[in-house]
Amino acid sequence: MVRTCWTTTGVFTGRGGARTDEGGTLTGDLTVRTTWGGRQAEVAVQYSGTSEWFTLTGSPVPCDSRQDSRNLHQEVVEAVRAGGGATVPRHDRIGVRR
Repeated sequence: MVRTCWTTTGVFTGRGGARTDEGGTLTGDLTVRTTWGGRQAEVAVQYSGTSEWFTLTGSPVPCDSRQDSRNLHQEVVEAVRAGGGATVPRHDRIGVRR
C-alpha cells in the first residue's frame, strides 16, 4: 500500500490552540499533516517553517480509505482553526461521505 500524505500550511490556531502529545498546546501559525497508510491515519502538526513534528492528540485513528483520510484532514484543519485545544476528531464524528 502506498502511503498518502495531505499537508496544509498557514493554519492559524483559534484561541486555545491545538493539543499535542509531545509539545503540549501549540498556538499560532501551524502546518497540519495527515498521513494515511491503508488502515489508519496519523495526524501531526508543526510550527510553520520548523522541522519538528508533534502528534496531534487523538492520533492515529482508524481510517479505511484515501478519501476518508482526506475528509479527516480537512476536519482537523478546521478544528485547529477553531482552537479550543483541538484534537483529532473521534472516528465516529469524522465527516466521511460515502
